[in-house]
Amino acid sequence: MPADPRPAILQVLPAMRAGGVERGTVEIAAAQAEAGFRPFVASAGGPMVAELEAAGARHVTLPLDRKSPAALFAGASALAEVVRTEGVRIIHARSRFPAWSALMAARRTGAHFITTYHGTYNEGFPGKRLYNSVMARGERVIAISQHIANIIRERHGTDPARIRVIPRGVDMARFDPALVPAARVEALRAAWGVPAGRPVLMLPGRISRWKGQGVLLQALAMLPTPRPFAVLVGDEGRGTYAQELRGQIAQLGLAADVALVGHCNDLPAAFLMADIALHCSTDAEAFGRTIVEAQAMERPVIASDLGAPRETVLEGETGWRVPPGDAKALAAAIARVLAMRAEERARIGAQSRAVVLEHYTTRAMQQATLSVYRELL
Repeated sequence: MPADPRPAILQVLPAMRAGGVERGTVEIAAAQAEAGFRPFVASAGGPMVAELEAAGARHVTLPLDRKSPAALFAGASALAEVVRTEGVRIIHARSRFPAWSALMAARRTGAHFITTYHGTYNEGFPGKRLYNSVMARGERVIAISQHIANIIRERHGTDPARIRVIPRGVDMARFDPALVPAARVEALRAAWGVPAGRPVLMLPGRISRWKGQGVLLQALAMLPTPRPFAVLVGDEGRGTYAQELRGQIAQLGLAADVALVGHCNDLPAAFLMADIALHCSTDAEAFGRTIVEAQAMERPVIASDLGAPRETVLEGETGWRVPPGDAKALAAAIARVLAMRAEERARIGAQSRAVVLEHYTTRAMQQATLSVYRELL
């Protein structure tokens, strides 16, 4: 056992590549270090390891991104060794396959086991519910929205006393309209070829069919000319969907009205450029962080009326919701919001930021998670 008396906490996930789970892992590790814990993270590594270590955590490289029976048992043995060597008190699992290894390691060593249930997790084939259930087996189960908490109870019969709803958070020091100079906004506008004098719609999210980019294109085609200009921000991935969207743009005659701009490293400036931020997903979001990021930047939001956005988008107060996949309803909502007086849109934006400050900050997420650790210690 180590001489350092500070409690050690081990977060477990497949790898430290870019993504919401990885971002949350870094944020929680930083909070652990600040609060006097010893933060450890076990994963197969990746580009975010340097950021993790800069936050005060120690990374343990294990092949937790592999999926096989042999990898399951090898992962459990390796994690148990880390627990014993470092005196780990809590194992915090953040992804399903390595969570099974983490659960086995916790049972072997007596460490506390908690989970964060990050997604809706489909159940498309036999046995999938059992596979997913590991994320509901923690002594404490962190749900990233009330929507996810409901799924945990309904699918797995988890005792509500074990569930803690801790929404994902926004870094309010980064997503602050007062801190983004106009030059950053203009640089993006020039890089993306966004025409001056036209309202701008922004749909942030990976280019994926369920994220609803195609629904937005249909809605845009229904609007009268001159149309607002739509910016689709997000990685295109490896599939063919981005090419399908380009074909749809051509077919609908929207070549002068849409830009697919890929990944953006300056989302605060991108949101400031937008008149309306959109969420068009056709499947339920577990949380939808881009919505609250847009709200933090005081942007009016129109979102699909399903999943966690029902919690973050308060109808007529912090945005508006439309039926998912309904291009006609989306077009009508866009037209209605653009027709509002600028002062009214600004009022909605200010209310949105106030709600984010109260409920959806990174600091609130960190403090609530530390409270869960302290419950068990």
